Amino acid sequence: MRKLKSIIVIGLAGLFTLTSCLKDLDTFPLDETINNPEVQYKTADGYLQVLAKVYAGLAVTGQQGPAGEPDISGIDEGFSSYLRQLWSLQELPTDEALNAWGDDGIPALNFTTWNSTNPFNRALYYRIFYQITLANEFIRESSDSKLDDRGFNDADKVKIRQYRAEARFLRALSYYHALDLYTGVPFVTEDDPIGAFLPSPITRQNLFNYVEGELLALEDIIVTARGNQYGRADQGAVWAVLAKLYLNAKVYTGQEKYTECITYCKKIFEAGYSLAPNYGDLFLADNNRAEVANEAIFSVVFDGMHTQTYGGTTFIVHAAVGGTMSVTDYGIDYGWGGNRVTKNLPNLFSDITGTTDKRAMFYTDGQNLEINSVSTFTDGYAVTKFKNITSGGDEGSNQTYVDNDFHMIRLADIYLMYAEAVLRGGTGGDIGTALGYINEIRDRAYGDNSGNISNAQLTLDFILDERARELYWEGHRRTDLIRYDRFTGNTYLWPWKGGVSNGVGTDSKFNLYPIPASDLVANPNLDPTPGY
Repeated sequence: MRKLKSIIVIGLAGLFTLTSCLKDLDTFPLDETINNPEVQYKTADGYLQVLAKVYAGLAVTGQQGPAGEPDISGIDEGFSSYLRQLWSLQELPTDEALNAWGDDGIPALNFTTWNSTNPFNRALYYRIFYQITLANEFIRESSDSKLDDRGFNDADKVKIRQYRAEARFLRALSYYHALDLYTGVPFVTEDDPIGAFLPSPITRQNLFNYVEGELLALEDIIVTARGNQYGRADQGAVWAVLAKLYLNAKVYTGQEKYTECITYCKKIFEAGYSLAPNYGDLFLADNNRAEVANEAIFSVVFDGMHTQTYGGTTFIVHAAVGGTMSVTDYGIDYGWGGNRVTKNLPNLFSDITGTTDKRAMFYTDGQNLEINSVSTFTDGYAVTKFKNITSGGDEGSNQTYVDNDFHMIRLADIYLMYAEAVLRGGTGGDIGTALGYINEIRDRAYGDNSGNISNAQLTLDFILDERARELYWEGHRRTDLIRYDRFTGNTYLWPWKGGVSNGVGTDSKFNLYPIPASDLVANPNLDPTPGY
């Protein structure tokens, strides 16, 4: 897509800056590679190109591949990926991961000791609002009045309205991430004026209401479930984010919405999704194959030749390889020796070899179970879950930039959400059905009925552990532990929690990430996050 630049300043300043939004809408740029909106939005294909950029904002970091013209500045571009930072903030402060690198900001994530100047927190915060900015611009330019002014025929209007619904979903998804991670964030929609201004903050309750309202409004106007192109949003994605919103509603608003969670889980069940036959195939280079992708409800798409970035799954695959691990086994050129697990995760499996439960994907040769030194990659078992290798054993298309898509929400997660919502007292579901879904997940993992559990074993504690076994390194753990009130405090400890080798209780303020100090300076309407 040729670069589209327009004036969309939302008051985010400081160390990080939005670098693609500096042209007056009424001024034709001198650079012939840059399109004026009236040129870019002249055709339905032009709209689709811009929508592609909104989707790409979840994966890539700039305009030229792995480096060059970054979307946000003030941090190494390879670190600035939306998905990479979302993964890091969701996984590194938990029992599921530790990173061996000493880059500024990473130890604080490992130890849950960050503050409002942490660069990785800042990177995700500005990435979220850059993404919202892109979506707002697209939504603004695809209003009915704009389409009428540009003389589109009815057929093209139908297409563009569908694109607009997808952009609204992507904006709601980013606001959902803001809701989960922060409180008191700035709030901007397509209805706000174009130009420099200082947006007002929105309360967590009101942001919850906004995300819920947007998703409910999209439910009946977006493409039907499983009816859109792979990697693009549809009803199933809308229902899945609603289910997640409702499962965590008590954390966000103090009000339980487990019944609503069950309602939207059931909509997904009725839409025809199915578990992939083999668990490991979900994380391979060809995990977009139909039988695998039918478990995926919303995925961030990567391609080693066309979405080249040091973030996303390229980061997840490379950073997990080090020590005596052979890079050829993972389809990559070299390992980065970064991420591995604390002992709490492998200890959830009765057999860590993967012979009994195929989800136990750990590399132990030369690796220690105990993490005596956080900076030593071989302290802690490595994870072999993500490989740039196809199901047929071939390498991905590029050894540096991987082909693996990232299934942000998949059916097994919805099965687990349904069971948890039932156990927490939601109505409209039942224990028998929940047990059936859990045993379906475990049957795939064990390959027979030997992993099946009984009604008596289906407890909330079991669900939390099963979510770790099924979903580790998929970006859910922090949210799960907070919902169970085990992320901060001393109820549940893991190695290096709080910066102590055996783990120590942490302040409840860390259940939220802070609004970056740079944005507090830039926008006096914002207040510091409580405790920071």
